[in-house]
Amino acid sequence: MTVDRILPTDEARDLIDLATEIADRELAPRAADYEARGEFPREVLRTLGRAGFLGLPYPEEYGGGGQPYEVYLQVLEILASRWLTVAEAVSVHTLACYPVATYGSGELRKLLPDMLGGELLGAYCLSEPQGGSDAAALTTRAVRDGDEYVVNGTKAWITHAHSADFYNIFCRTGGPGAKGISCLLADANTPGIMPQTPERTMALRASPVAQIVFDNVRVPADRLVGAEGEGFRIAMSALDNGRLGIAACAVGLAQAALDYAVAYARDREQFGRRIIDFQGLGFLLADMATQVSAARALTLEAARLRDAGRPFSVEAAKAKLFATDVAMRVTTDAVQVLGGYGYVADHPVERYMREAKVLQIVEGTNQIQRLVISRSLARP
Repeated sequence: MTVDRILPTDEARDLIDLATEIADRELAPRAADYEARGEFPREVLRTLGRAGFLGLPYPEEYGGGGQPYEVYLQVLEILASRWLTVAEAVSVHTLACYPVATYGSGELRKLLPDMLGGELLGAYCLSEPQGGSDAAALTTRAVRDGDEYVVNGTKAWITHAHSADFYNIFCRTGGPGAKGISCLLADANTPGIMPQTPERTMALRASPVAQIVFDNVRVPADRLVGAEGEGFRIAMSALDNGRLGIAACAVGLAQAALDYAVAYARDREQFGRRIIDFQGLGFLLADMATQVSAARALTLEAARLRDAGRPFSVEAAKAKLFATDVAMRVTTDAVQVLGGYGYVADHPVERYMREAKVLQIVEGTNQIQRLVISRSLARP
């Protein structure tokens, strides 16, 4: 189903067309096989990087695309509609580039061309085994030793744990609470960084996540991103952007499920009629289509606020909450449209349904999004 998009420039239209072409050629044919084998598509990400899709929202002076977030998110949506693992990887990598691009020193920013070009893949190390939502309580510690920090601790649920070239490590350099947290940038080959066995996940099996143990890891002091004690602010600011990325991924996944269900319902006949012509099923599809459009509109509205330099944290939380709930609902309904065929791996909707679940959890659970929104309503 073709999505009628309003785009700000002709260049943006060209980017959407290119993203669609690459997604159809490089992503869609590989998705089922790679997911079944649990193989991370690193070369696909290099291809996207060389096409300019891993740095779209960052300034051109750093090697980025200089595109507004509303354009970047629509590219991400297209990628997700063909293969969620790749779209999520792009979103995570974009998140991992944010600390250096926004808070990094001039020296650190010299790394950005390779980061944004996809030659260096990033990971974002915030969550820990004992807590993810309460990020201010993290326990990974970095102690200054001359011109280095020595890092010890364990991070959990790290996307790209076995594939990343660099890690943003959020660690405690001071006292308890948010003010004691800093951000360090470490090369993945630094001695003492030890990715653990990948988790056995419900979906996104081509994008393994794992714990990472930091055992006396020595990070040069000039790899401190921002100032000491500024890490929590960096992390939360990055997550506002990351939530928009996940919302866009959810829209793309839901659109894919809707498109597949509609095509099936047009072709499938029962009692001498196409099943889409039965009101009970036709109305179900109508509700699915309406929800996808609403999720897209909410996500792009939050992006346009960001592009205008206005506060968007609460709107990002709303977009992430609504779009991921929609993805879960629409993918579940797509399985129902296909009936028994929706429950088997011969059709992709069963994978879409499994994939949708994780989007309600990553970048802050949807319960956390409700907390963010409700707290904003409580303020005078």
